[in-house]
Amino acid sequence: MRDHSQLRAFLLADELVLLIYQISRCFPKEEIYGLTSQIRRAVVSVASNIVEGSARSSQTEYLRFLEIAYGSLKESHYQYTIAVRLGYVPAVDILNCEQKFTETEKVLAALIRSLRKP
Repeated sequence: MRDHSQLRAFLLADELVLLIYQISRCFPKEEIYGLTSQIRRAVVSVASNIVEGSARSSQTEYLRFLEIAYGSLKESHYQYTIAVRLGYVPAVDILNCEQKFTETEKVLAALIRSLRKP
């Protein structure tokens, strides 16, 4: 078993969850069952899949959960870009959040690549 709390990818994903929850509080009320719900579920899925994969005994299962986490990360990033284009994200938060998405994507992708090598 692996300790997910020691993974940089998990720590970044966890920070991203908190950031998205804070930002999405400002979304319009009519989005509560739409974009707000979707982006929150997707971003929570990133960290959750890293945690679940870390608890798996086989390397293959671990890698599979990390790949699912990466897919959820890309999904939540896309949903974030929709929110930005719709004007739901305060300008002051855009750069910080974009940088956090980019860094998390790079770190998680590197972890996945390192596990794929024989």
